[in-house]
Amino acid sequence: MTTMPRAADVSRISRPSRRGSAPPAWLVVGLACAGQFLVVLDVSVVNVALPSIRADLGMSASGLQWVVNAYAIAFAGFMLLGGRAGDLYGRKRMFLVGLALFTLASLCGGLAQDGWQLLLARAVQGLGAAVLAPSTLTLVTSAVPEGAARARAIATWTAVGAGGGAAGGLVGGVLVDTLSWRWVLLINVPVGAVVLLGSLRRLPESRAGDGRRLDLPGAVLVTAGLGVLAYGISQTEAKGWTAAATLWPLAAGLALIALFLVVEARTAAPLMPLGLFRARAVSSANAAMFLCGSAMFCMWFFMTLYAQNVLGYTPLEAGLALVPSSLAVLVGSKSAPRFMPVLGARNVAVLGTLIAAVGFGWQSLMTARGDYLTEIMFPGILMMLGAGLTATPLAALATSGAAPGEAGLVSGLVNTSRTMGGSLGLAVMSTIAAARTASAMGVAGTAGAAGSISTAGRDAGVPEALAEALTDGYALAFRTGAGVLLGGVVLMVVWLPWRPRGISTSSAG
Repeated sequence: MTTMPRAADVSRISRPSRRGSAPPAWLVVGLACAGQFLVVLDVSVVNVALPSIRADLGMSASGLQWVVNAYAIAFAGFMLLGGRAGDLYGRKRMFLVGLALFTLASLCGGLAQDGWQLLLARAVQGLGAAVLAPSTLTLVTSAVPEGAARARAIATWTAVGAGGGAAGGLVGGVLVDTLSWRWVLLINVPVGAVVLLGSLRRLPESRAGDGRRLDLPGAVLVTAGLGVLAYGISQTEAKGWTAAATLWPLAAGLALIALFLVVEARTAAPLMPLGLFRARAVSSANAAMFLCGSAMFCMWFFMTLYAQNVLGYTPLEAGLALVPSSLAVLVGSKSAPRFMPVLGARNVAVLGTLIAAVGFGWQSLMTARGDYLTEIMFPGILMMLGAGLTATPLAALATSGAAPGEAGLVSGLVNTSRTMGGSLGLAVMSTIAAARTASAMGVAGTAGAAGSISTAGRDAGVPEALAEALTDGYALAFRTGAGVLLGGVVLMVVWLPWRPRGISTSSAG
């Protein structure tokens, strides 16, 4: 999905560097979009590599989700901090720092010899992305004068971000099949180095210079809280809900998040100003995005595991199988602004969520001998078409409830809510799927079987009983996702405002 960095900065007057002649606008837009592409690509590119990663590094079933979640949690937790750092220290400087960190972490991840090394590298990648991503849109808008040219530049930035998310499965499949899973990370190194060198020489500097401080404690607390909470949820698969190994992380995660809220209420320059949530449009849209993200974020994870573990697809075939649903995200995202003036933002969000829920329900009927058209392509298209239709109106509703100077911050909060919801949702859904698979197989010797991986699926000798059990687990995850989305529909109908003021579809990304 497209990432929406802090767009508040685009409404501010920046102070560009005066040293030397200004670089051509197309070059600035190209460099910023290249950074954005890398950030969004890495949210999804590892999904088709998960079976190969576990086979090579011997990661546990519960640990596999952290290849995705380590990146997502660090990205979500530090994104707002990264945007504020760009305001204070310069957007170009933070772009370069974030890109350098992202590229170095990609190299370390690609060379990892153990699971913990890969997870650490993915977390640092997420931190680099959080520093890098918020500067990309501001660099674009600073380089292009207001008017039609800027609108085209922002549309290019949006399309590149959406394309990165959509291309992840296909790019990952090609790299894993032709080289190895390591290249889904190593490919970032030469690309990142080229963009880094070009940006160092040609990007202009700009900053807001408003004297605000960085809320580093807030960023650390919310990231640690989410991570510990997700770890506690994942422990329920092997230990159960009442074991100390589960209860302690859950309690610690909730305590850290509570402490984060206390810090935000008392600090002079909070990362997440809690007063924003007094506006009904802001609080309801963020809650809806959190809930929808918790279901929709899991789709790629389980679809790629189902395609490879059960149906025997190669990584490339799995990536190709998900191309139609990837394109459906783009169609939904681009169609939503056309429907919003006619149906209203709230109704479009409800419609999109209902379409996604139908797709999740359909996908939950999957079998161990599934047909591609009816058990991957068509339900996948519905799920992702609905996701694309939902995101834009929710972002527009949220920003409609904010003061003009806070619209970008609220856009960042919406994106953060979606990613945080997705991280916790993946932990919950993975645990649900694993528990059902273990139950279907019989607990002895198969706990954690939902992550059992054979790079060639059943054709390489995965027992029929295991294929059926894995399918049961994945199907339950999709059924649960459908229920969560229907809950989101109820929340939207009851809580989202009927007639919000000042909706701007362009700010929704």
